[in-house]
Formats: sequence, structure tokens, C-alpha cells
Amino acid sequence: MKVLVSDAIAEQGVEILKNAGFEVVQKTGLSPEELVKAIPDFDGIIVRSATKVTKEVIEAG
Repeated sequence: MKVLVSDAIAEQGVEILKNAGFEVVQKTGLSPEELVKAIPDFDGIIVRSATKVTKEVIEAG
């Protein structure tokens, strides 16, 4: 599974995901438009408080 990490998380968290077999792509600071464009390429997304997952993002993915 390919996972987008769109907010900063601890490197340990990234390593846990990778060790579990996930392909992890870190792209922080995406605009809402960039996120909508990128999300169809991923199976999941990890966010914290900086990224707002809008209706448009959900519908795009």
C-alpha cells in the first residue's frame, strides 16, 4: 500500500510504516489543490493538524 504523509511526523513513525510494508511518500506543505491532485495515487493519507481533509480531497481519493 502506498501512503501519503502530508504533515510532519516523527521519523520513527515513518520507519514503523515502512517496516510494516507500506510505501511511504512524505510531501508536506501541499496546497489544497495539490492535495486533491496527488491523492488518487495513494491508498491512504496520514495527517496531523496542518492538513485539512476536505470533501474534495475525499472525493478525489
